[in-house]
Amino acid sequence: MTSEPAARVALIIEDDADVRQLLVMTLGMNGFTVIEAASGREGVALVRERRPDLVTLDLNLPDIDGVEVCRQIRPLTDAYIIMITARQDEIDRLIGLEIGADDFVVKPFSPREVGARVNAMFRRPRNGDGGPPSANDVSGTPRSDAPAVATRADREPGLLVHGPLEIDIEGRVAMLDGEELPLTRIEFDLLALLVSGPRRVWQRETLLSRIWGEGWVNDQHLVEVHVRNLRKKLNEDTKAPRFIRTVRGVGYRMIPVSAD
Repeated sequence: MTSEPAARVALIIEDDADVRQLLVMTLGMNGFTVIEAASGREGVALVRERRPDLVTLDLNLPDIDGVEVCRQIRPLTDAYIIMITARQDEIDRLIGLEIGADDFVVKPFSPREVGARVNAMFRRPRNGDGGPPSANDVSGTPRSDAPAVATRADREPGLLVHGPLEIDIEGRVAMLDGEELPLTRIEFDLLALLVSGPRRVWQRETLLSRIWGEGWVNDQHLVEVHVRNLRKKLNEDTKAPRFIRTVRGVGYRMIPVSAD
C-alpha cells in the first residue's frame, strides 16, 4: 500500500490577524499544512523547528523588521519566501537589498493571485530537486548552443563551465575563480540558464517563463533587477561587463570566452 506524500508546510509570519487568516485559508486550499507566527522572533524559531517549504513574511512586523527576519532565516532554510508589503514602490528596493526573497506581494492582495504565484514557484526546481538538469538545456533537451568551452563539463555531467565560472547543477553551487558565489536561488537559476546556452540571446519573457513560471510576462522588472544583483556578485564593470551582455530591447546573453 502506497503512503500518501507528506503535505507541504507553509509558515505565515504576519501580525495582522485578518491578513493572517486570509493567508491560512488561501494556502490551506492549495494543499499546505499551515503554521502561524505573529512576530518575527516567533517566525525565526518556527523556521528552525518546523522546516517549512514556504514562508510568507510581512515587511512591517512589531518586533523585528521583515527584511531582518528574511536575512536571519535564509541561511536556515531553502524554503520559498514571499515578502508581503503594503506599498508597490517598496518592491524594487526590497529586491535590491538581496535579502533572499523569491517573490513580493502587495497588500491588498487576492487569494487567487497568491495561490497562482505559489503554484508557479513550486513548479520551479528547488534546492535538492535537481535545478537546471544538464549542461545542455534547463528543460533537459540537448541544445546545439551548449558551452563550447565546457571541456570539464564534457567529463563531469551536471557541470557548466564558462571561462572562470563553474556551476555545479546538482549541488547548486556557482564558483568564480575558485570562490563560491553567494547566490540566491533565483540568481543561481538565472545564471545557470544563461550559461546553459551561452550563444543564445535570452529574451526577458523567456527568462520569466523558465524561472518564475508562466503568466509573468508583465513582470520584466524582476528579470532586470535580479540581473543587476547577479552582476554585482560577479563583480561586473557596468561599462565593460565580463560575463553578461545586455541585448538592448531583447534580453541578455553571455559574453564569449576569450581563447587563451
